[in-house]
Amino acid sequence: MSERKVLNKYYPPDFDPAKIPKLKLPKDRQYVVRLMAPFNMRCKTCGEYIYKGKKFNARKETVQNQLYMGLPIFRFYIKCTRCLAEITFKTDPENTDYAMEHGATRNFQAEKLMEEEEQRIQQEREDEELNNPMKVLENRTKDSKMEMEVLENLQELKELNQRQAQVDFEGMIDRYRDLERAERERAKEEDERETKEMLDRALVKRLRDSDSEEEEKEQSSSSKSTMCSTDNPTDILAPDAPAETQGSSAGGAKRAKVESWERSVGTLGGGRALGALVVRRKPAAMKAGPVSQTDSTLDSTSKAVATQNVPSSLSLLGAYSDSDSSGTE
Repeated sequence: MSERKVLNKYYPPDFDPAKIPKLKLPKDRQYVVRLMAPFNMRCKTCGEYIYKGKKFNARKETVQNQLYMGLPIFRFYIKCTRCLAEITFKTDPENTDYAMEHGATRNFQAEKLMEEEEQRIQQEREDEELNNPMKVLENRTKDSKMEMEVLENLQELKELNQRQAQVDFEGMIDRYRDLERAERERAKEEDERETKEMLDRALVKRLRDSDSEEEEKEQSSSSKSTMCSTDNPTDILAPDAPAETQGSSAGGAKRAKVESWERSVGTLGGGRALGALVVRRKPAAMKAGPVSQTDSTLDSTSKAVATQNVPSSLSLLGAYSDSDSSGTE
């Protein structure tokens, strides 16, 4: 199977390279090549910066009548990316560099300028020493003095390094860590102390609140017990015995019942007229017989109370019931 891309050419047996006609091209012929800017430059026409590595389609030609040790020198033509002004530079095989020729200025070549300045100073010194032996002696003295200063500075640097080498950096780090640990523990103890104080204050406040709540509960329970001391507030409407026959304990109980009734229902006029609200009916057997001393005392007492107090609806009701009972008698 034949190759797809043939690399070898077929030469017939009678092939003679000398018979091939040579092209007559001009010596200053230009070629179009693709290259990158070899250094940073700035256009003189518009001030545009062209950075190193920017690609151009350049024209290349050989510089006539310029050689360096048999090596030809090439010139390149490029155009500014902004104003399309022509910029030219050429190779510099002597310094293994490129040299700006026309249309722009080279930037950031401080190192190269410094080297050129050093070379110039060295050349001037050699020219002076060539015809002046005193200048040679003076330069040697300066050189020896400078060398001694350099050695002294070097010795100082060595001593400084040795002094720093004797420093125990590990010990310094350990001491710093101990100080940092002690600082953390102190901060932790302060936090714990503050937290404990806050908890103590909260506990004291809670105890005070609980004591006040207990006192309020005791007061409310005592008031409830006072209000519930009587079984039924209406019991005071039916007295069991006359006021004259009851003792001091019965009077205190009656007053408590009256106060409880007034809190629950309200006052019904004078306190002394309550006894006239209910009048017991006498049995039929006793109606015909003589009236006892106790009944007569009750009737006289109720009548006196009714006459003393201001008449009201309840007192009129008692008087009505009293007149009914007297009519039946």
